[in-house]
Amino acid sequence: MTIKRTQRKDEMLEKQALPEEAKEVEETLRPLCLADYVGQSDLKQHLLIYLQAAKKRNEPLGHTILHGPPGLGKTTLAYILAKEMNAQIRVTSGPAIEKPGDLASLLTNLQAGDILFIDEIHRLRPAIEEVLYSAMEDYALDLVIGKGPSARSMRIDLQPFTLIGATTKAGAVSMPLRDRFIHNFKLAFYTAPELQKIVSRTSRILSVNIEPSAADLLARASRSTPRIANRLVRSVRDFAQVNNEDLVTMPRVKATLTSLGIDDRGLDTTDRLILLAIIEKFSGGPVGLGALAATLSDEQETLEDVYEPYLLQCGYLQRTPKGRVATKMAYELLGMEQPSVQGMF
Repeated sequence: MTIKRTQRKDEMLEKQALPEEAKEVEETLRPLCLADYVGQSDLKQHLLIYLQAAKKRNEPLGHTILHGPPGLGKTTLAYILAKEMNAQIRVTSGPAIEKPGDLASLLTNLQAGDILFIDEIHRLRPAIEEVLYSAMEDYALDLVIGKGPSARSMRIDLQPFTLIGATTKAGAVSMPLRDRFIHNFKLAFYTAPELQKIVSRTSRILSVNIEPSAADLLARASRSTPRIANRLVRSVRDFAQVNNEDLVTMPRVKATLTSLGIDDRGLDTTDRLILLAIIEKFSGGPVGLGALAATLSDEQETLEDVYEPYLLQCGYLQRTPKGRVATKMAYELLGMEQPSVQGMF
């Protein structure tokens, strides 16, 4: 995919991609159409309907927000939607848009039917969100020129476009902005069979010959996340090539995962340290996120966004009004006996 990059003085990153040229996207293992996109079956069914309806009316796709944990395919879906709509896509992120003028520059350069993809949209500044409101509803920019008594308002008409926003924190998106999105989709964690398909596809693209049982183990160790599955396939490929192995076997996958500190459940060293800290330092909980982050010398956002979702999904951790609590499964995982006072968990 041809991507034009321009570096602004304010360090705002812009990428303009032509969906019909898909080489770079394929190299990053991104599927190019909904038919190749694995998982999220309910979401895909709805998107197919909305895409067909938009094409029949010869209109842009309605503004869409995608939310869910990192690595589940939000950016990939944005590129796919551009491909399906035969539209150009311009990509940026919430923190990169520092001034209303930055957003105005992006919007005024969009052609009819183009897609603007804003990653981490929950990090947009309030002043920039205000500019987006009229752009999304009326395809117009309401700007204030000048300051003080000489200030005047100006309206700039825009070409009809589609805004796609992605966020890992849907609750952090302001209600006025969230309500202006026509389509709201939550991406779910992937099942083991879905991840097996992704591992097989990635192995085929990377020319990695892998045993079915080894591919199954990689899928189970991928934390229900395609991005991690792709990363593990690359890691296994590197270990196999260095050892001059043409076939990736189960022993090779096990050795690679052990070297990376990952078990067959996908839990890594940090996951186990989190559970161990809750159990040993806070008697199994409850413990606040701030205290836990300080104990582990890590950021609260990292724990909450990267590690907690999977631990919660697997049942090793619970969130209570008073804080995080290690469950019975966490004690069993670490080979520890759960105190009777924690039996309710």
